[in-house]
Amino acid sequence: MTYAFLIELRLYYRNRMALIYGYLFPLIFLVAFLVLYRHEPVPLVNHMGELLTVTALGGACFGLPTSMVGERERGIWRRYRATPVSTLRLVLTAVAARYLVLLSAALLQIVPAILLGMPFPEHIAGLWVAFTFVSFAFLGLGLVIAMLADTVPAVQALGQSIFLPMLIIGGVAVRIESLPEWAQHLSAFFPGRYAVEAIQGTVNGSGLGEAGFSLLALLLIGVAGCFASAKMFRWDTRERGGTRRGKVWAGAALAAWVLVGVLAEGTGRALPHGRLPADGVASLTDALRSPGAETKNLSNVYGTQADSVTIDSVTVAEHAADSVGVGAEPGDSPPESSGPQSDAETADAVSGEAVEAPPPPPPPPPIDYPDSWEEVTMEDIDRDIRFDALPYDQGLEAPVAALDEPMYPDIEETIRCVLYDLEVWPPAWTGDPVQRARNVLYVAAVPDMYQMSGIERWVPHAVFEHLGNAHPEDELIKVLYWIAANPYEGEVSAASRLTDMCLRIGGPDDTLMLQQRTGWYAAKLLGRITGHIEVR
Repeated sequence: MTYAFLIELRLYYRNRMALIYGYLFPLIFLVAFLVLYRHEPVPLVNHMGELLTVTALGGACFGLPTSMVGERERGIWRRYRATPVSTLRLVLTAVAARYLVLLSAALLQIVPAILLGMPFPEHIAGLWVAFTFVSFAFLGLGLVIAMLADTVPAVQALGQSIFLPMLIIGGVAVRIESLPEWAQHLSAFFPGRYAVEAIQGTVNGSGLGEAGFSLLALLLIGVAGCFASAKMFRWDTRERGGTRRGKVWAGAALAAWVLVGVLAEGTGRALPHGRLPADGVASLTDALRSPGAETKNLSNVYGTQADSVTIDSVTVAEHAADSVGVGAEPGDSPPESSGPQSDAETADAVSGEAVEAPPPPPPPPPIDYPDSWEEVTMEDIDRDIRFDALPYDQGLEAPVAALDEPMYPDIEETIRCVLYDLEVWPPAWTGDPVQRARNVLYVAAVPDMYQMSGIERWVPHAVFEHLGNAHPEDELIKVLYWIAANPYEGEVSAASRLTDMCLRIGGPDDTLMLQQRTGWYAAKLLGRITGHIEVR
């Protein structure tokens, strides 16, 4: 078997296509992730689960089946059949050789990431165990593809049909939290999601302690794939892979995916809420984890008492409807009524006789919009701000993490640093109250624009906490309304001063987007304080 193992490695390294998929693809994704998330304070630490999963997935969907189908086309496996070695040993030897290739490709990602500034993985032994489970699951998938495909081009077609959905919906390249809820449920049926969860928990989480379900899911999928491929195994290209028998066993392998998804749905694991490792993760602040954080009103969370506030009005700018979904503009008038005619009116119209039109209804009283932020009332907020039109908290735009969702320790450290920096950051304490609040809201809007994965969802909590402590109760509500209704006003120079904070990011070029997202965050905090948005 040792000789066969060495031959498998030699054959693999002679296959250029397999080398491209096995080594070049992981490096391309490493560079791509580094560019995409270049603004994150700790490079790549929150994305190693995704990167290593791409490595195993690329090797399984393309590298392994490409080399095996190529060897079968050249008659190499037919020669193996003439040897006294059993089929099982030959297949296990091939899988072991590919596993070694995957390990070397993973090191090709981990080592450069550490050299670029990523800290050493916290649970290195657990990382090896998790990656082994991931490799086993995906190599089983690769064996099924190799048995189904008759030619190398067929491998590309089958591999792409699995690889791309796994990246987009399966939680490998796009974070689960960024997907709509229906896609989050669908991702529970993809092994890529469990691969990312198991690996990421060993890089900067609590290790394998919280990854039991993910490892079990990967094990089931790997066993099903290996068993199905053993039943489908063929030595020669003259044996076709797309037979009825082959399709049945391929369906059996996919049935394991369905079983895992059903188990995830039944145990409440389908949605990513609260799925991160929780051991050793402290709270953001005592306020954010207080019992009051579960209530609708955030008075106990962000230092406000909306129920006891009496607030008096704000000019709604023309652009406000596009920013946070506010109500009608001041110059708008209600549409004319075109209600059904009465029977008498219809009869007179048919006979041709002149009918005296009823007097028009009196125009609605003009809306008394506030002239300054000090004059804002709750009536203005209820009338003008459409809280139901805001981007949802788990989306790509203006995300806000759930209050009971645990965070990784490195993210927690960064958020605590932001909280401290806001106390000494000059733009947070200069100018009038509205401009000061705008400056602080920029601290949440800029990471959102830069898609600083993980951190962008938690920075708003630091911002909300600071605003609740820095402004009197009634003032904060009025100020937030004014910003939400007039997001394109005020100075934006403070956004370029975030390099003075631990975020270490420069100001964005797109000022309009910055102001738009600032308005969204102002409305989201306002909705939480006033009870228009349920706290989760």
